[in-house]
Amino acid sequence: MKKHNFSAGPSILPQEVLQQAAKAVIDYNNEGLSLIEMSHRSKAFVDIMENARALVLELLGLEGKGYQALFLQGGASLQFLMTAMNLLEKKAGYVNTGAWSEKAIKEAQKIGEIIEVVSSKDANFNYIPKGYNVPSDLDYLHLTSNNTIFGTQIKSFPTTPVPLVCDMSSDIFSRVLDFTQFDLIYAGAQKNMGPAGTTLVVVKEDLLGKVSRNIPAILDYQKHIGADSMLNTPPVFAVYTSLLTLEWLKKEGGITAIEEANEKKATLMYSEIDLNPLFKGFAAVEDRSTMNATFNLADEALKPTFDAMLKEAGISGVNGHRSVGGYRASMYNALPIESVQALVEVMSELENKA
Repeated sequence: MKKHNFSAGPSILPQEVLQQAAKAVIDYNNEGLSLIEMSHRSKAFVDIMENARALVLELLGLEGKGYQALFLQGGASLQFLMTAMNLLEKKAGYVNTGAWSEKAIKEAQKIGEIIEVVSSKDANFNYIPKGYNVPSDLDYLHLTSNNTIFGTQIKSFPTTPVPLVCDMSSDIFSRVLDFTQFDLIYAGAQKNMGPAGTTLVVVKEDLLGKVSRNIPAILDYQKHIGADSMLNTPPVFAVYTSLLTLEWLKKEGGITAIEEANEKKATLMYSEIDLNPLFKGFAAVEDRSTMNATFNLADEALKPTFDAMLKEAGISGVNGHRSVGGYRASMYNALPIESVQALVEVMSELENKA
């Protein structure tokens, strides 16, 4: 039985993407070579990289607007350091909305002065702070758009007098935004874009080259741009699979179409959480993520029964993070609404049994 995959990441990919990627591992484009044994300097892979970078900018509406797209390595975790290494000269501000924001702050503090502009830690990160002032003397303001662990998502981004940096690892390409409001975006591929192994960075080129420190080449965005995102051997399989996923997204109607599909899945999921007395949502209603629905049982004594029912229905990856407990349904772009319907049916069945 094919399972309903609600994994928070690495997460579900479109079936057609998996089939194409699997075929390329054996023989890419009838070249007689596996994709993962070809030179990354070959025309075949150079074309893959160029197409992937161009399609990123096209889908985000950033073509011809001074941005560069890079496929790097080290995950979003390395970007916690790289953003500060490339942009932090005097002082930077961070909005703390969860575990990943805290990790980003910790890494950036190794480079220079960091201030926590505002935080939602007082309520175990179950909401998104709003109405805060952004100091004008910052080198940049850093946000995390979606918080996988706590199930919160920024719905409206602040107008800021300083460059805006955003970790979009878990909701990139999932909703329509004016992406020109961001000066730098980064995202691990393993949520909405591809397998673990590559990280997307989209940066406004005129933001760079303003710090006085000597940046190691492998951590320097300008060096990566100059090398066409191949300063070192890139993760060829992850980049190729990301390209396939981006092509799938474009074919499906782009971000506008996928946003509509994601909203339908989230509405279905949260309706059950709110109407079923056996469950209670974790995140503040106005800040609920369309990507990650977090919820708990009202009576923990029902957990063994519910878990057994989930397993019987082929539902995988819904255990909540230890800092929240309960359950988490991750509904990334490739998750079909039929999977959400299957989960909702099990939740409803539990109510009927109780």
